[in-house]
Amino acid sequence: MNRRRPKAAEFQEDKPLSQSHSETLAKAPPAAPVEWRVSDALTPYPEAVAAMEARAAAIARGEAPELVWLVEHPPLYTAGTSARPGDLLQPGRFPVFASGRGGQFTYHGPGQRVAYTMLSIAARGGDLRRFVADLEEWIIRTLARFNLKGERREGRVGIWIARPGGAEDKIAALGIRVRRGVTYHGIAINLDPDLAHFAGIVPCGIQGGSTSPYGVTSLLREGILISMPELDMALRGAFEEVFGPTAAA
Repeated sequence: MNRRRPKAAEFQEDKPLSQSHSETLAKAPPAAPVEWRVSDALTPYPEAVAAMEARAAAIARGEAPELVWLVEHPPLYTAGTSARPGDLLQPGRFPVFASGRGGQFTYHGPGQRVAYTMLSIAARGGDLRRFVADLEEWIIRTLARFNLKGERREGRVGIWIARPGGAEDKIAALGIRVRRGVTYHGIAINLDPDLAHFAGIVPCGIQGGSTSPYGVTSLLREGILISMPELDMALRGAFEEVFGPTAAA
């Protein structure tokens, strides 16, 4: 597995783990299964952030198990800690929320599965580079279950689908924040969102347009006709391969 240094756009760390502290951390995942929760209704973004922050704090205190929370949001844009104002191309189109995660501008909306990961990287050895690579691997294995080849690209955040002639389209994004050794925010995979909604921003700083080799795609656009529950099943199976067992929340 790729152990490269994570891109600055991928994460925001409130208090980096020192090398000496990292060496004293447990080297295996927590014994308890990760709780797995799916919300069926659209989840307002501010409510999601408040819930993530509360759960991450409880995990850090040892008062709650780790959690993966699958949601869909109403149409909105989020601005990560590296967002550039000029990358918001249509300011009045959808609500814009400042986000504490790493990264730049991202779109969330119906038809996109967002998986929020409240996981203890402290209990997993404190290796942030490995954690980011594992998130990417999780996405890649999920897509592979539908015979779709997702790939990493050095210097570009997310998972990409290669095209003939060198063009590439982004199918999944990731961005996390780390607080007291616990992550929150997470990944987003495009199942069947309205791809026109991405035109209101420069997604993750990658400039698109008619002359750009980079665009945005979805499973539907790639000819994968599946439901959200089917995607969720693939996400859970791939997660367990990479991170370990889960249990219904």
